[in-house]
Amino acid sequence: MAVRQLLSLAFALSLLAACTAPPPAAPAPQAAASAASAPAQPIAPLTVAGTFADNAIVYALITDRFDNGNPANDNAYGRKREAAPQDDVATFHGGDLKGVTNKLRDGWFKQLGVNAICISAPYEQIHGWVVGGSKEFKRYAYDGDDALDYTLLDANIGTADELREMVDTAHAQGIRIVFDVQMNHPGELDIQTAQELGVRVLWPGASGATLRNYDSFIDHSNFAFGDWWGRDWVRAALPGYLAGGSDTYTMQVASRPDFRTESKEPVKLPRFLRNKPGTRAVDLTNATVRDHLVKWLADWVRDYGIDGIHAVSVQHVEPDTWLALKTKATQALAEWKAKNPSKKIDDQPFWMGGEYPDLGPERHALNDFGFDALVNFDFQRRSAGLEQPEPLFARYASALAGRPGHSTLSFLSSRDTELFDRSRLVDGAAALLLAPGGVQIFYGDETARPAGRAPASDPRQATRSDMNWSSADPALLAHWRKLGSFRSRHVALARGTHQMLSETPYVFSRIDAASDDRVVVAMNVSGEVVIPVGSTFPDGRWLKDAYGGQQVVVANGQVKLNAARYVLLERTASPTLAQ
Repeated sequence: MAVRQLLSLAFALSLLAACTAPPPAAPAPQAAASAASAPAQPIAPLTVAGTFADNAIVYALITDRFDNGNPANDNAYGRKREAAPQDDVATFHGGDLKGVTNKLRDGWFKQLGVNAICISAPYEQIHGWVVGGSKEFKRYAYDGDDALDYTLLDANIGTADELREMVDTAHAQGIRIVFDVQMNHPGELDIQTAQELGVRVLWPGASGATLRNYDSFIDHSNFAFGDWWGRDWVRAALPGYLAGGSDTYTMQVASRPDFRTESKEPVKLPRFLRNKPGTRAVDLTNATVRDHLVKWLADWVRDYGIDGIHAVSVQHVEPDTWLALKTKATQALAEWKAKNPSKKIDDQPFWMGGEYPDLGPERHALNDFGFDALVNFDFQRRSAGLEQPEPLFARYASALAGRPGHSTLSFLSSRDTELFDRSRLVDGAAALLLAPGGVQIFYGDETARPAGRAPASDPRQATRSDMNWSSADPALLAHWRKLGSFRSRHVALARGTHQMLSETPYVFSRIDAASDDRVVVAMNVSGEVVIPVGSTFPDGRWLKDAYGGQQVVVANGQVKLNAARYVLLERTASPTLAQ
């Protein structure tokens, strides 16, 4: 009994020492004065990840620009790269589904805390090129925005087996696969695709078209354009077609044909698709344009277990169309999970996010039409103040704390806006990955991927450079991984009630009442610091700093430790006495 009493006294003294003595400078777990109190093994944090919809951490990539896992598919359909870098900005560069799978196996996404990968639309695109910018470059459909056949994979991107392999590999790691989806328009009819499909609207010699004379080889007054999508399917400035409208739902965006998704009239497959070799498209009984598109997209979910979509051009498609897709895709995923119980992650429903310009984190009417999360453009617009994020954090938490039935996706960079300032990515990453709501990481923000070349007429091309595998910034990457892993463990960051505990140093807490998950975070602090925890954690509670690695115990509502710019405090199991 005396020995036990002595050990208890020693442990109590060690707690007092841990609370009052200066911590060691090394980022190893903080030890008490007595060796008896040192943990024999690393202590696992006590964490609550929450559901995916509550704590979405989405990694968005352009598949063609990410990683080339199968060079054999690089020149599918005869596509070619251009020799001069300024001419090569919008060609296919070789990235594919196999490349994503390889990086999954390397642990790239898991180490970032990512729980979903959003790939650019993988279905078959127009085969050739159209004129880009002010006749400055050949624009291919490498970004997945110019669909030709929604029922087939684009051969540059991969095969059915490679898609299945990627999905299964991701699911085995608890990572969802999300497709970009464009339902507003198909691609334009390019010269090569017109030749291959037998749509006879070209003048002789079209195969030799250049940027300067491309349009002169297309007979835009030819009624044979009806053999393409046809007036029942799309609006277009072509003979026999309905012209684009003046409202947001019926206008032609960037001169592309506009799908008539609002039409209530049944349609048959367009002639080119009925005759297209290999297509899986079939005529549906009494089906509208919307019905066909929804069926084609839901089939990817039913056949492969795709977990969600990221809708683009949301503002140009009627809300009822998005709701129809969400409804059918939800049914399709439930069917896939029932048939593949060993391959599913869980039984959570199909997820739908989307881009509607200029939104903030607050609820939007579109959330009533199937959208679980909408992209938060407010975050990027206000990026100049990310070093002092309290106003953003407080506002976002007020809109998103708890379970209000919607979320948001904040982002630093995107393919259609700009890349975040590469000199400020440390602060940007911290603000993003500690923000309330869901977050979207754009490929290369974690490695300081430099902007690519871009003509003045199309600056978006600069955001879409190849992933910089050979020049990744190791310190920045380690920073993203610490923050992302911490976020993945704590639904409180996404859904918790936010409270600033100190202005200088800046310290806040987040507490999710539903799960009792709680964290305390300090930003822009270095050296020996005192961090208040308020009532978030009681005195005597052991905590771990997930950024620096130290273990500390709460005393007098605070902890003392050596900080390395950020402090990420989470509960950890109490050390046990050595036996």
